[in-house]
Amino acid sequence: MKINGKMHYLWRAVDQECEVLESYVTKTRDKAAALRFMKKTLRRHGSPSMITTDGLRSYKAAMSKLGCEQKQEIGRWANNRVENSHLPFRRRERAMLRFRQMSALQKFASVHANVHNHFNSERHLIDRKTYKTRRSAALTEWQNLMV
Repeated sequence: MKINGKMHYLWRAVDQECEVLESYVTKTRDKAAALRFMKKTLRRHGSPSMITTDGLRSYKAAMSKLGCEQKQEIGRWANNRVENSHLPFRRRERAMLRFRQMSALQKFASVHANVHNHFNSERHLIDRKTYKTRRSAALTEWQNLMV
């Protein structure tokens, strides 16, 4: 993503149900950035049985440093879950007319992931009545959390 004309990178960890676990913004896309992101994510969420990434070599270097290179899975369409989870974020970013600071992007990414995970109930898979019931329950739960 571009912030004031300079490229920044948004690292995201997504689970098997397409819920965003972690978001991290860096200025570089190298081994050091991948290592920081992986350490942070593994410390918070534990060690998974499989880690799916794209073909970026810095992932492989970071995983070998952490000792979990055998867990890495790289496939042509294996990374689609992460890419598709990025679409609601990009849609909201466009509506906000981009970001001006890296810290603003980091705050927005972490908050957006939590809100989207909580309210996303995949309405294309269920009927309207069930969707409205689940949405109301999610809103009530959210309001109770905010009090």
